[in-house]
Amino acid sequence: MEFIINVISAVYEFLWGDLFTLPLPGGGSVGVSVLVLLLIPTGIYFMFRTRFLPVRLFPEMLRITAERRTGGHGNAISGVQALIVSTATRVGMGNLIGVVAAITAGGAGAVFWMWLSALIGSATAFIEATLAQLYREKDPLYGGYRGGPAYYIHHFVEQKRGGKKSRYSIIAVLFAISGLICWCGISQVISNSVSSAFQNAFQVPPLYTTVILVALAAVIVLRKNATVKVLDVLVPIMAVCYFGVTLFLIVKNAAVLPSVFRRIFEEAFGLRQAVAGGFGAVLMNGVKRGLFSNEAGSDSAPCAAAAGESGHPARTGLLQALGVFIDTIVICSCTAFIMLVTPEERVAGLGGMDLLQASMEYHLGRFGVVFIALVLWLFSFSTFIGILFYARSNVAYLFGDNWLSQTAYKLVALAMLFVGGLAAYTFVWELGDVGVGLMTVFNIIVIIPMSGQALDSLRDYEEIMRSR
Repeated sequence: MEFIINVISAVYEFLWGDLFTLPLPGGGSVGVSVLVLLLIPTGIYFMFRTRFLPVRLFPEMLRITAERRTGGHGNAISGVQALIVSTATRVGMGNLIGVVAAITAGGAGAVFWMWLSALIGSATAFIEATLAQLYREKDPLYGGYRGGPAYYIHHFVEQKRGGKKSRYSIIAVLFAISGLICWCGISQVISNSVSSAFQNAFQVPPLYTTVILVALAAVIVLRKNATVKVLDVLVPIMAVCYFGVTLFLIVKNAAVLPSVFRRIFEEAFGLRQAVAGGFGAVLMNGVKRGLFSNEAGSDSAPCAAAAGESGHPARTGLLQALGVFIDTIVICSCTAFIMLVTPEERVAGLGGMDLLQASMEYHLGRFGVVFIALVLWLFSFSTFIGILFYARSNVAYLFGDNWLSQTAYKLVALAMLFVGGLAAYTFVWELGDVGVGLMTVFNIIVIIPMSGQALDSLRDYEEIMRSR
């Protein structure tokens, strides 16, 4: 076990640690990890290849969110429902805790780089979601469709073999296993964060919170097709409630917004950083927060995109690109502004959830602390439900179409959810981070050479747009 833990820690450090440092003008340096080195250049490349799709086609993204199910195969979900499922996992704990961590480590300027990384990431999200649509297949167990990176990676390997068919490809298998490991690790983080928040807000013992959380999750995930129905209701409610309350607080503090924006842009370029290397902390914390909040490039959303039926692969890609905007530009920004309009002396020396809860208590009193605990519960619960929807595709790829393997994985995830609510195991958390890191590596090295197919789909869709 000690050997396994050391291996996991070494892989974690390789993926998430600084691969090298870059010197900065005026002194200091910035560390660059393997994942950031992969995701940022890839996102920039796709921004140019799609001719700045996130900006150019943003009105079209908004227009197609009004679509309804197009009457597809079996229990196929609509493109908007696929967006809701992916939003459920994107809009999670990271929108609260992750933003706090970025601002704590990098200051207000991290918000600007968070926004920029979201624009870059949305182009990547379009490519991988469109590929998921192009290489999806019918789902005989749940009805509708399934797919995702494991499937288009498999097809990519077959194409390289000259069309020779095979049951598995090694890189797709490694990707699928990495995803299942990652989602089990996330399950533990979810329940631990929820039980801690409820203990702080309501003095509820972690055991009670965890039992209720696991029981509710089991009722949903062990039923055949309850996941999408629950998320259809839960995600819009939680997003609207959180956005509504935070927007009210932002408008209420509109007088200080000019100074907040000034602070963001000044600190974004290190103009207020007093120590060498300050700019590097601002840039990298903002970029990492944006990239890993919206998950663009790391797999998850394409599993939902493959299941959606919107009438055209590129249309689904546009919807998933919009999901990045919803996650980072809207929800994460709400969290950031709540903290930045709070007087600095009220949150001095605080970090993590303590900082966010102190900010909300300043604005809303005791209700603010309770509200954040409830929002964290909703965000985390929807994330768990969403990742098990994703897991269907990977489990089916590895073990075939059978209820035994599907149910077994759900039970393992529920067990991790229970264990995590009672105790935090750093090793398991690192295992989850290693899983998402490996998924990103496997995914990126395939979507770059396959991107031409997604771009062809985009050109076809734009021809349809012009003919309307």
